[in-house]
Amino acid sequence: MHHDWPMQQKFNAISEIASKHGIDIKTAEQINANVASMKVTIPDAFWSELKAKNLIEQNAPV
Repeated sequence: MHHDWPMQQKFNAISEIASKHGIDIKTAEQINANVASMKVTIPDAFWSELKAKNLIEQNAPV
């Protein structure tokens, strides 16, 4: 059976099912966001500027 769920209702339904299975859907979303953020390339110039402005230690491993 197919439903055209409004987005919030769909999220609530998924959250309810996830909860029945012991899954915290918000935690799962955060884990996915964290994994995605770890794939971002941070330019060396960013770290250099932080060091130049003494916002991080000069010997910080970056």
